[in-house]
Amino acid sequence: MVNFKKIRNQKGFTLLEVLLVVAIIAILAGIVIIAINPGKQLGDSRNAQRSADVTTILNAVYQYSLDNNGNLPGPGTISATDTELCKSSVAPATCTSSSLMDISAMTSTGKYIAALPVDPQCPTGCSGANGTGYKISKDATTGRITVKAPNTEQGKPIITVTR
Repeated sequence: MVNFKKIRNQKGFTLLEVLLVVAIIAILAGIVIIAINPGKQLGDSRNAQRSADVTTILNAVYQYSLDNNGNLPGPGTISATDTELCKSSVAPATCTSSSLMDISAMTSTGKYIAALPVDPQCPTGCSGANGTGYKISKDATTGRITVKAPNTEQGKPIITVTR
């Protein structure tokens, strides 16, 4: 036989107490998510990747130039207008026909750079499927090379490295 007095004297949480604890946890979780702001964190990390990529590309271009008597990579010359770089895996004829800069001479041996980096927001290419999202130009008067990452996030200015 069941002793009903014993069951009534057992302690436990009421439904109201459980709901109150769940509500407090939800509020705290919301505050933490807002404080962490994952969208901003991801955007900042992609911008940091872009910054590293433009430096890597520029270093590879200058290393190639040093090893090749001052000649820059590519079948043509790097112009004064910003031109998007072509992916390493694309045929040179395809690059020139789609107004992209082909600097695959740097990647063919892997000596200067294994493959051109691609902008984190452009895995399939920013200018169609063949672009990297990074642009290169050469100042007509000083001869200095500039590599840019124009697709920055979080309202940051265009990432530019010039040497």
